[in-house]
Amino acid sequence: MKWFTKELKIALATIVAGIFVYVGINFLKGINLFQSNNTYFVKFKDVNGLVVSNPVLVNGYPVGVVRNIHYDYKLAEYVVVEIEINDQMRIPVGTTAELDSELMGGVKMLLNLGANPTQHIEQGDTLVGMPGSGAMAQLQNALPDVLAVLPKLDSIVTNIQNITADPSLMQTLRNAEQLTAQLNTSAQQLNDFLGNDLKSMSVKLDNTLGNAETFSKELATLDLQKTINSVDQTLADVKTFSTNLNTFTTNLNNTALELDRKINGKDNSLGLLLNDRSLYDNINSTIADADSLVIDLKAHPKRYVHFSVFGRKEK
Repeated sequence: MKWFTKELKIALATIVAGIFVYVGINFLKGINLFQSNNTYFVKFKDVNGLVVSNPVLVNGYPVGVVRNIHYDYKLAEYVVVEIEINDQMRIPVGTTAELDSELMGGVKMLLNLGANPTQHIEQGDTLVGMPGSGAMAQLQNALPDVLAVLPKLDSIVTNIQNITADPSLMQTLRNAEQLTAQLNTSAQQLNDFLGNDLKSMSVKLDNTLGNAETFSKELATLDLQKTINSVDQTLADVKTFSTNLNTFTTNLNNTALELDRKINGKDNSLGLLLNDRSLYDNINSTIADADSLVIDLKAHPKRYVHFSVFGRKEK
């Protein structure tokens, strides 16, 4: 075949290489040329760094890509983003789109599906783009508050540095360290107590409980009623003894009263003997005379007693 020349071969190879390059570039962008897609448009006031081939997600799952971005030069108000969505994906009426900025700098489009899944928009319709509410958007919204807090944070850091430089803090830390060491020692002593002394006390307590149980058994074997009767009899005997003692005491008191009455009274011999003054004086006089007689007898015995072998001599 003379017509299949070398130049034709080079041309065909160039065309095939171009096709492969085009398909490869779109594949690297995330665009599948062999899959049928539906095209939709989204209006944004600010695309916030969105570029072609960024993914379009629904509930975190990729359903399409950004195909193109157009700026509305006439109105100078909106940026129109062309997206391609898998033809199996049906977009409900009321669906909105928002942009989510990632920490590494990428931007992805999120579709918030409408509430009614039975009513769908047609291919080529335009969606409303909403401001992003992702982590980066929230961080940007919070940035003014963070900037306002920075001076206070600097003051707090300064105060913390002053506190940490205070010698009393180090002293407090040393005291805390000493206290911790003491607590460790106390804990060790408590462990020793629980391991040794408590075990010994437990053994002694078991012995005590055993002795108490033995005593309880022995007490149960006693004739308690007999013991109670014996105690009652003893109490009755004590009561009888107490009654007799009271009677004896009463009689003794009566006897003492009678003796006192007789001693102090003048209607009996003992009372007269103890209470008659003249009898007392007579007895004293008699005793005095007897004493004088004895003295005279000792001084002049011959006046009263005479001893003679031959008989009494008449004077």
